[in-house]
Amino acid sequence: MVKKKCMVMFSGGLDSRLAIKIMQEQGFEVLALFFKLPFGTGCCSEGCSFNFSQLQGIKLEIFDCTKGKLLKEYLDIIKKAKYGTGAGVNPCIDCRIFMLKKAKEFADKKNIDLIVTGEVLGERPMSQMKASMKIIDEVTKLKGRLLRPLSAKLLEETNAEKKGLVNREKLHGIQGRRRLEQMKLAKKFKIKYPEPAGGCLLCEKNLINRLKFLLNRGLNEKEINLVGVGRHFNFNGVWVILGRDERESKILEVVGKSIGELIVPDFPAPSVLIMDKCKKDLKEKILKLRDAYSKKGSLEDRKKFEEWKI
Repeated sequence: MVKKKCMVMFSGGLDSRLAIKIMQEQGFEVLALFFKLPFGTGCCSEGCSFNFSQLQGIKLEIFDCTKGKLLKEYLDIIKKAKYGTGAGVNPCIDCRIFMLKKAKEFADKKNIDLIVTGEVLGERPMSQMKASMKIIDEVTKLKGRLLRPLSAKLLEETNAEKKGLVNREKLHGIQGRRRLEQMKLAKKFKIKYPEPAGGCLLCEKNLINRLKFLLNRGLNEKEINLVGVGRHFNFNGVWVILGRDERESKILEVVGKSIGELIVPDFPAPSVLIMDKCKKDLKEKILKLRDAYSKKGSLEDRKKFEEWKI
């Protein structure tokens, strides 16, 4: 007898862990697909996701969107969001479509018809509303193939349910942002899960100006790791980063050697990374910026640079 197979979109968080367990309960052989994204990878780290997949006896495939062709494609999606953005520069619907299209291509190569997600109706304001889900299903051409087991009873039947491959009665009708039902299921399946983490940097309202500047400027594989590190300034198109503490200064010193001009002070002050070429007079201004954030600097000194902060 041929074993039933499905692919689960696995972020590492509670919902996607439950999706895996629900499908295993229904007798499916599960292949988990993890997307490593440059601005945040869901609820869990790559290593944590790998550990969980090992414990559950399933294979984990990783799509690394932090480099190469996938990074370029992903950045283009963010810059040209067809379905709008949230409070930040987060194109959640476009992002979901991007990942599911890649998942569909991979599933087709593996002859896997059923793709499963841990999405919960109404849990996220952009991508997990009924109207959004309908758009996603149609654009990805996954209508009938995409199963959301945590909210399935509130959604249309999938092909797998109609064919009897999936028992709809054993699926769930969870909706909303509270996780009480999910936590009950976690106890039932005896699984551990991470607490919700900081999530995607694209959703951060306070990073809107920084991200818009950097996306327009362009980012490479190494630079993208610095987006959430330090204090950032835009001096007429010149990107400058200051470490906020000793740890961040060390990060700039390690990463910055090969991608920009690094200034390491010999007195208590932040390390500085200048990411673009600049003239002498601007470099003098940047040194004054560093001094303003040093131990000898004052609040008044820092205020002079407020307009350039991103």
